[in-house]
Amino acid sequence: MPLIGIVEDDVNIREIQRYALKNSGFDVVEFQCGKELYQGMEQRMPDLILLDIMLPNEDGLDILTALRRNPSTKNIPIIMVTAKTTELDKVKGLDLGADDYMTKPFGVMELISRVKALLRRTGGEKEAAVLTNGQIVLDTEKRTVLAEGRSCELTYKEFELLKMLLLNRGIVLSRDKIMNQVWGFDYEGESRTVDMHIRTLRQKLGEAGSAIKTVRNVGYSMKN
Repeated sequence: MPLIGIVEDDVNIREIQRYALKNSGFDVVEFQCGKELYQGMEQRMPDLILLDIMLPNEDGLDILTALRRNPSTKNIPIIMVTAKTTELDKVKGLDLGADDYMTKPFGVMELISRVKALLRRTGGEKEAAVLTNGQIVLDTEKRTVLAEGRSCELTYKEFELLKMLLLNRGIVLSRDKIMNQVWGFDYEGESRTVDMHIRTLRQKLGEAGSAIKTVRNVGYSMKN
C-alpha cells in the first residue's frame, strides 16, 4: 500500500490522521518537523505527504520549497494542511508547488477522499519496476537488489545511486550531476561523498560492481 507521510507537530491531529489513513489501508509514517521528515526520507520515500504549515523551526512553506527544489523529491504529491483560511495563504502554497490544500478542521472522510484522488491523479506512467545489467537486478518497487543472485543490503543513497547508474547505462555522469540527482541541489557536502558511496556500492555488489566504471576527472558510468 502507498506510504503516507504526516508532517504535523500537534499530536492529537496527527493521531486522527494516522487512525483514518491506517483504517483505509494506507501505511503511515509520522514526523513532527522538517528535520525529522528529511531524516525519514533517507530510509523510505513517502508516496504522498500531508504537510502542515505552522511547524517549529522551519514552516511548511519552506519545507515545500525545499522538496520541490530537490530532484529526488520534487514529484512527491503534497497536500498542505493548515489552520490558515485566507485565499492568499492557499494561493501561496499552490504557487510553491502544493498539489492540494486542506483547512483545519476537516472531516476524516474528506481527508481520505483527497488522498485517494491525488494518488490517482499523480500515478502517471511509472518507470520500469525492474532494472537489470549483467548480474545486477534492481527492483524499484520492492527496493531490493540482487548481485550474482545474492541479496545486497544497500542504504537509501546507495540504492538511489545504483538506480541512477542503471537508468543511464553507457552514459557518463558527472559528480555534480550525481550530487544534484541523489543528494539534491541544497546539499552542502563535498563531491568526495559520491566517491565514498561508489566505493561502498562496488564492495557490496562484489564482482558485479566492476560494471561501474570510473571516468577520470569526470565521474562514473554503468557499463552496458
